[in-house]
Amino acid sequence: MTATTTCRIAGRRETMYALRKLTITEGRLFLRDPAAAFFALAFPVLLLAVLGAVPEFRRTSPKLHGLSTVEVYAPVMVVFTLVMLAMNGMAPVLTAYREKGVLRRISASPVPAATILGALVCLYAVVSVVSVVLVAVVGRLAFHIELPQAPLAFLVAFVLAAASLFAIGMLLAALAPSAKAGNAIGIACFFPLMFFSGLWVPRDLMPEILRRTGDFIPSGAATEAVLDAWNGHWPHTGDLATMTVFALVAGCAAARLFRWE
Repeated sequence: MTATTTCRIAGRRETMYALRKLTITEGRLFLRDPAAAFFALAFPVLLLAVLGAVPEFRRTSPKLHGLSTVEVYAPVMVVFTLVMLAMNGMAPVLTAYREKGVLRRISASPVPAATILGALVCLYAVVSVVSVVLVAVVGRLAFHIELPQAPLAFLVAFVLAAASLFAIGMLLAALAPSAKAGNAIGIACFFPLMFFSGLWVPRDLMPEILRRTGDFIPSGAATEAVLDAWNGHWPHTGDLATMTVFALVAGCAAARLFRWE
């Protein structure tokens, strides 16, 4: 083994150690924020429980393709967590770190500056998975909602949904000039994304033009893809393509425009 190879292995170990430590630190900071922890972990389950407590919402409807309202809302809760973490978590956190000089100090350290981005992605991915498990388990035990019937398809839909929405969150962080602006832009994007996901009105009950518009928005495509996989079908190619395009375009733009100072 050459000295160069040894240095590379040592550098990778150091980077992985830094990533692990930063992820743990970010996790502690996340849990210290009651609002963030509540809306990412508890709110989706509580909203599903409130909807399921209404007898009418537990009845199947031909307008919802033979599903009940609570069954339709389970995938929406999955997307809700991803949107919330991307728009109200990643964007304001990164802009605040830039404003406070945290990113500049990390970029001047031996650890690659992108490690902080990796730590946030790892943390939010774990939080999202925990939220999905809570929604699925509570939905199954309390309202007899079937668990995702196509696990592989569900995994593909979930990963693409997370990639597209987190990429948008990073792009907002790259463009926002300040922490206040990052928070405001994130909130402004949160509501239309959740509207097209079907949070206020199930997508199948939307007017045709709104439903079609939502097909080209990552949150709308994510809801459809997750719903398809939940019910045992492979997601529609168009929904997967929409999420992939947003993940690639927003991700590349964020990498090009992101400022460390």
